[in-house]
Amino acid sequence: MDPVYRGGYPFVPYRSPHLSPQEARARAEAVRSRLDARRSVRDFSAEPVPRELIASAIQAASTAPSGAHKQPWTFVAVSDPSIKAQIRRAAEEEERRSYDERMSPEWIEAIAPLGTDWRKPYLETAPWLVVLFAQRWGIGPGGERIKHYYVQESCGIAAGLFICALHESGLSTLTHTPSPMGFLSKILGRPDNERPMILFPIGHAAEDALVPDIERKPLEQVSVWLEGG
Repeated sequence: MDPVYRGGYPFVPYRSPHLSPQEARARAEAVRSRLDARRSVRDFSAEPVPRELIASAIQAASTAPSGAHKQPWTFVAVSDPSIKAQIRRAAEEEERRSYDERMSPEWIEAIAPLGTDWRKPYLETAPWLVVLFAQRWGIGPGGERIKHYYVQESCGIAAGLFICALHESGLSTLTHTPSPMGFLSKILGRPDNERPMILFPIGHAAEDALVPDIERKPLEQVSVWLEGG
């Protein structure tokens, strides 16, 4: 079908699937149930994970809406053991300083139920590390700077879709955000227009993996409804 032009730009028809109320509710409940089973994992198996699963999850993440459709993200996937070891050493150095010097007592108390500390062995155990870099601006074919819009929001949505895609593939992950994160740019050789945002260790949960016994807020605590009539 030929595109329709609006303001000189091509548009194509789009029709969203129209489900019966029963099927819509069933699908919504199935998705909710599967995602409710998702947990952040810190105990990983070294079992290999096919590259195609990581690639598919990155492609799913890249379907995220973005400001002016600039898609301001770069996912750097690492399975090289030597690079993972470098990342672990640098991350643990920053994390040790954070726990010892940067984090307030209130912060440390808040994360105590999660059982975390500065040690991050999963950065080497997990078969893949994927770092999401936010592109602060784009670079055109002639090297010119291209403005990006709503970069943080766009990358945040992409990160959420990435996590969902990994979970749907039977994989586990964790959103690791060491601060500062500049060492990731250096180790991975990323350009100045990219800023590291989230480090995802990815793999299968270890057979003896444990996760904190915590609960999610119920619907009434995370929603407000302003309904008519």
